[in-house]
Amino acid sequence: MAGAASALFLLDIKGRVLVWRDYRGDVTAAQAERFFTKLIEKEGDSQSNDPVAYDNGVTYMFVQHSNIYLMIASRQNCNAASLLFFLHRVVDVFKHYFEELEEESLRDNFVVVYELLDEMMDFGYPQYTEARILSEFIKTDAYRMEVTQRPPMAVTNAVSWRSEGLQFKKNEVFLDVIESVNILVNSNGQIVRSDVVGALKMRTYLSGMPECKLGLNDRVLLEAQGRATKGKAIDLEDIKFHQCVRLARFENDRTISFIPPDGSFDLMTYRLSTQVKPLIWVEAQIERHSRSRVEMLVKARSQFKERSTATNVEIELPVPTDASNPNVRTSLGSAAYAPEKDALVWKIKSFPGNKEYMLRAEFHLPSITAEESTPERKAPIRVKFEIPYFTVSGIQVRYLKIIEKSGYQALPWVRYITMAGEYELRLM
Repeated sequence: MAGAASALFLLDIKGRVLVWRDYRGDVTAAQAERFFTKLIEKEGDSQSNDPVAYDNGVTYMFVQHSNIYLMIASRQNCNAASLLFFLHRVVDVFKHYFEELEEESLRDNFVVVYELLDEMMDFGYPQYTEARILSEFIKTDAYRMEVTQRPPMAVTNAVSWRSEGLQFKKNEVFLDVIESVNILVNSNGQIVRSDVVGALKMRTYLSGMPECKLGLNDRVLLEAQGRATKGKAIDLEDIKFHQCVRLARFENDRTISFIPPDGSFDLMTYRLSTQVKPLIWVEAQIERHSRSRVEMLVKARSQFKERSTATNVEIELPVPTDASNPNVRTSLGSAAYAPEKDALVWKIKSFPGNKEYMLRAEFHLPSITAEESTPERKAPIRVKFEIPYFTVSGIQVRYLKIIEKSGYQALPWVRYITMAGEYELRLM
């Protein structure tokens, strides 16, 4: 088991201890003072953002929220990432109880703070960090706390992220498979960087304690089952699951099995680092006429199949900072000058696949310019879009089964969307 925390300190912006909970008896309040001294020493250092520090046998892990430092000190070889994650959960729980975590809210709720810390960590090991579960047996009204005699649900049903007894008239599950395409193209038209970041976002309205099973066209699973992939299987990288997913089951047979939280959550995220063909390609030719006029010819081409259509397309075209009086014509959509961005924004509501559209623009420049003017910054072309019913990776939900002991039938709805993430094309 990873090493445990020795103590948890909550300090104000000047390093004074507001709350201190000692779990193991091997550090003192002097460690908080030593921590803040180290923090001041690191200011201006290139590693000043490092959330972990070590000094004289003590490891310090901290996060800052508003005007509060949350710091854990440990004399053991502890899992720093786990304890930093715990501190972020502490912030979430305090915000759930006090609306906002700051010095004033801590001073007004000392009793509740200590009660929460005692429930969230035992002998230096994290315990319950779900605000909804903690609020079942630690309740506050204004600045008062009432403790019920009922044990927490996490103890009784071992599912801390879901309450028992949920009932819905209509049992439904909505699953959105959303992929963001990140692309950077240099001025020579070469792709410098490309990847796809995907997320399976769920909204569940299910009664009881349902067991869900999700099947994807995962190459490892299909090959293990002896099924022919026919090029439709995908290789997922950097998979991260919500805590509700049974990881051991996935590692054994690649089955995604879980009891879902109620409402919205991210079931899974993944990444694909394969070379991605730009879905919307933009070329721009810029001509300067003397020093008083600039002409721009822009071609935008969709490089996906005709059966798909991009929606809400926005192409942000950089223009000179001193440009004015634009005259713009487009073969589709509308364009408007956005002086606050030094850009011309071309909007196309519906952009079918395998199509090309054009924009012509003319800008006037001041007639008087400095002979030795500073070179213009060459901002990239930025593109935004959404393509429904389409994924770059080819990921497919093969099935989504919902099983509950009462035997009700649930309706699963699956939707696929591809959108632009950091999508930039540099100009010549």
